[in-house]
Parts: sequence; structure tokens; C-alpha cells
Amino acid sequence: MSPVLPLTAQYPRMRRRPARRPAVRFLPFTTETPDPTAEAGTRALGETGWCKGSLEMPTADCPPPQVQTPRAPLVGIARLAANSPMAETRRKSAEKPEYFVLPVKSVLNKCDSERVPFDWTINPYRGCEFGCKYCYARYTHEYMEIDGGEFERKIFVKKDAAGLLAGEMARKYSYGSKASGGIQAEHIAIGTATDPYQPAEREYGVTRACLEELAKREGLSISIVTKSNQVVRDIDVLQVIAGKSALSVNVTVTTLRPRLARLLEPRAPRPDLRLAAVKELREAGLQVGVSASPLLPGITDGELEVLAEASKEAGAQWFYSGVLFLMPASARQFLPFMQKRFPRLAKQYEQWYAKNGYAPEEYRKKISERVRKVREKLGFSTRPWEGMRAAEARPAQMSLGWDAGAISGELRRPNPCDEAGKFWVGYEG
Repeated sequence: MSPVLPLTAQYPRMRRRPARRPAVRFLPFTTETPDPTAEAGTRALGETGWCKGSLEMPTADCPPPQVQTPRAPLVGIARLAANSPMAETRRKSAEKPEYFVLPVKSVLNKCDSERVPFDWTINPYRGCEFGCKYCYARYTHEYMEIDGGEFERKIFVKKDAAGLLAGEMARKYSYGSKASGGIQAEHIAIGTATDPYQPAEREYGVTRACLEELAKREGLSISIVTKSNQVVRDIDVLQVIAGKSALSVNVTVTTLRPRLARLLEPRAPRPDLRLAAVKELREAGLQVGVSASPLLPGITDGELEVLAEASKEAGAQWFYSGVLFLMPASARQFLPFMQKRFPRLAKQYEQWYAKNGYAPEEYRKKISERVRKVREKLGFSTRPWEGMRAAEARPAQMSLGWDAGAISGELRRPNPCDEAGKFWVGYEG
């Protein structure tokens, strides 16, 4: 396309003059030399910290002021978190996280997603010291105006959780869920966003206090998910619950390799300790299975069958796995970790996850088929929560292989309850 005017056209030459900005007299800048004998607190001529110049003519020792827009006042959970007092701790290690007492109004939280098999969630803590690099729940700290990178360093202990739970169970809980047509009790999932048996539980005992409250009732439906062998501490109260209600325990084991586990899940118990906990829970007569979620492409997918066999040997009654999902708060932590620790895989992860939280559908279907085959081969039973809700169509996914190019498209913002369900549901294809 040719220009509107010919290139040979003559333009009048204009002389540009610099515009002088008017002095802002209400700011503490002045062209006059300050009086050394002025009011207390001012700087004498030539003294360190004294500024010459003005807003019109800034100098090296006196740059223009940086006017900051005041932040909006914190509200809701962010305000509660900002005002939470430090919690007392017996731990002396310099690497220990900061603990805070969080005054909450609710412990039994409604899950309104139709894609997961639970109606309510209980998370005794906000934040998790295990510090799993891939943890999807880092976004929950952002609700409190705290960076997701602080998820394992700032742990919030929910105050008076058991007392709140007692009242909420009486007011909210139904023994005939709508999803089941009034036949089954509403399902409560414990540990969907933070591990209920992280180290904080040894000191504050919020999880045990909640379990003791649930043990007072009959006809409930409850599941627990954890990476910790500390769950065996509560076998006594778990047996009481199991005698009155439907209870299942899910122990997460993503890899059998201790060094890899330490890299991916820095402060979680070793894999062998978790499998030992599975065995002890089963010997105590409790229903227990193993979750291999999340499965990390190119990192842990090669040991899926071996992990399933070890789980069966430990006594697991069911086994399931879902491919890694990355919410934005998690991707900001996990992708740089991949670049540092797994540089050969980093580019592929960037292509898959930088603009989409899900791995390609083709890859997920292959993993789903492998899980199905290993469950059938080893004789794993059906998971207790299967069939509690009618399955709904999952969102459409990108159909790409492991050698795919860059992914395009907008990141789908998922329902948090949907993504919490990855521990229970996985991807079935």
C-alpha cells in the first residue's frame, strides 16, 4: 500500500521547545537552600540526606518522588490472615515455617462441583509444610493476598476447628444427599487442599480434634487423603468412625525412589514409610488405597506399574492416578523448578503447561488405559466413592502427543473443587 502523501513531499520544519513542568509546592522539594537552624529533623546544608533540586530540575542526590497509590483495604480471609497472631511452637529449627492462628468462621466447606464425589471438604490448615513442587493448592494462599511461593513457609492453624465443626454438622450436614437421590449421606473429604497430617498436626492436633468430633456421629461418609505416615497415630479414632460410618483412607505415593521423592516433595515422609502406613492401616481393619496422583510426564510415569504392585503388596485395596494439573499459582513455582532440575524436559513442560493447565488429552488417555490395565491385572477393587455421583462430561482438552509443539489458547479457569477432586477421580478418559 502506498503512503497517503508522496515521499518527496516537503514538510515544514517545527522547532520543539521543552515544556517546563510546574513546581508542586505541596511536596517536600524546594529550590531554596534550607535553613540549617530550621525546625528539628531537617538536614543542614551539605549534610548526608539533604537534597537540593526540585521536581522541575531533579538532581542525582534528589530524584523525583515516587508517588504510590494506596492499596485497597484487605477484606475477608485476607484481612483475617493479616491479623492472625503467631502460634506458639516447640520447634527450634531455623528452617521451620511460620505458624499463625487463623480465626475462621467455618471448617466444613461446601463443594458445589458436580464432577467430584464429595459434598463437603475439611482442611484443618491453610498452607502445607511438605512443600510439594507441583502442589495445585498454592492458589489458596493468594486468596489471603500471600504469594503462592509462601505456601509451605506460612502455615495457618484454624482456631477452634472442632467446636465450629460440631455446630456446622448439626446445621449443614445431610444424611440424604441430593446427588444420591436421598439414599446416601453427603460425603466429606478431608485434606483436599492441605495435608491434614503435615508436621503442624503433631503440635496443634486440629485434625485429630475434628476426627474426634466426627466419631460422635453415625451414618457419615468420610474420606481422608495424606502423604504422611502420621495417620497411623489416629488408628484408634479412625476405627471408631469406621464402626459407625463409611470411612476410607487414601495414602499418596507418587514415586518409589526416595531421592526423587525428596526432590519433588521435600518434607514429606519417605515412600517406604507411606507404604508401611498403608499396611498398618489395613491390618487395623480400615479401608485404605493408594493415590499415585499426580503422575509427572517423563519423570514418574515410567514406574506406574511397579508402584501399583508395591501398593498391592502393602495391602492397598484400590489404586488410582491422574496426570499433573497446574494452576497458574503452581506453574509459577513448578516450571522454574523444572528448568533447574530437569532441563531436558523443561521445554516440553513449557509447551504443555505455560498456557494450559492440563496435559494433552492423547497422553492422558494413554495413562488412563495403563491404570485400567494394572488395576485389572492386580485385582484392585472399585474405589468406595465411585458411583456416588453421576459422571459429567469433562471439559474439552487439547489433542497433542508428548512431542507436541507449543500449545495455544486461553487457560481455562477451573472450579477449585473440580481440581481438588484429582486426588479421588483422576482422569478416566
